[in-house]
Amino acid sequence: MIRELDTVVLLYNIAKYGLKKNDLGAVVHCYKNGLAYEVEFVTGDGRTIALLTLKPEDIRLIKQREILHVRELVMA
Repeated sequence: MIRELDTVVLLYNIAKYGLKKNDLGAVVHCYKNGLAYEVEFVTGDGRTIALLTLKPEDIRLIKQREILHVRELVMA
């Protein structure tokens, strides 16, 4: 179950914002019954790239044994 402040993994690219599959975001709001989530994606220095309303099928929780990775943001 996804909750506010959970770290989630994006399941597909969103070129408009330069987001790539497997980028990490933070859930900042859960809509009623988990029908959708507001997810914030930020740079390493805390600058917001995008704040998006996503469906449960667009994201997943990060797993305990996954390692983080860094890449440079390239906007479309």
